[in-house]
Amino acid sequence: MKLDPEKPTVCVLDASTYVGFWILKGLLARGYTVHAAIQKSGETEIVKKIRDLERTEKGLAVLSVDVLDYHSIFHALNGCCALFCCLDSPDGYDDEIADLEVRGAINVMEACAQTESIEKIVFGSSLTAAIWRENISSEKDVDERSWSDKEFCRKMKLWYALAKTLSEQAAWALAMDRMLNMVSINAGLVVGPGVARQNAQVTMSYLKGAAQMYENGVLAFVDVKFLADVHIRAFEDQSTCGRYLCFNQIVNTDKEAVKLADSLSPLISLPLRYEYHGHEVYAERLRNKKLKKLVQGNAY
Repeated sequence: MKLDPEKPTVCVLDASTYVGFWILKGLLARGYTVHAAIQKSGETEIVKKIRDLERTEKGLAVLSVDVLDYHSIFHALNGCCALFCCLDSPDGYDDEIADLEVRGAINVMEACAQTESIEKIVFGSSLTAAIWRENISSEKDVDERSWSDKEFCRKMKLWYALAKTLSEQAAWALAMDRMLNMVSINAGLVVGPGVARQNAQVTMSYLKGAAQMYENGVLAFVDVKFLADVHIRAFEDQSTCGRYLCFNQIVNTDKEAVKLADSLSPLISLPLRYEYHGHEVYAERLRNKKLKKLVQGNAY
């Protein structure tokens, strides 16, 4: 699609993450001018694709950032009216990576607060920031009000969930303190083209504790194209606020678990826990009425 001079300039950070890249593609397809902020993680497959796009897309500017360097973030945001924040560690997660991601989120939010042009932040988070707690089976519904228990995540070494919970909470605290307009998109397990190859470590980090998620009706996935579209809609719709749980389907039967495992091959070669007998059915406990209202109310 041609560049639309009527549309503002926006920033995607980190555009070299799996989700960030699909948001970048969606924005370019809609005619936005985009600053693609990339952390130095080597010439990955996605980085090479972004470099190829840079040669053909007039509306794309690629910038190097370090989320631990406030000034590099500030530079990437220059002239942008919105930020799509997608922080993921391509090397997987441990307690140290969780801490680094939180520090990165804080720097990003502080840079936004100092950038006069930023009007809205769409913060990419995860369902794992809402589902984990000691009594995971006792809570009836899990929705936008739910938060994972940080101490439980530490105890069970659920580092991905801990990183997403801490970084989102830090972002919300700063957004409220600095009067920033922010929404968060709490995504299920991301699936889509090339995900097993391009997003392997993040996928496996998400799936830590998958059997327990499955048994308790909180294992869900989202197609990356739909997820990217939701991020963009959340930016374009001025009425959006707060958190949005974003998923296409809850995995609560053996058949669905096998299908999900197959879609993630070769990362997962067997069902998440069970042999397929076709009789296991678990309750669905995730609620995303808020997301449905956003998607249905903004049909293109």
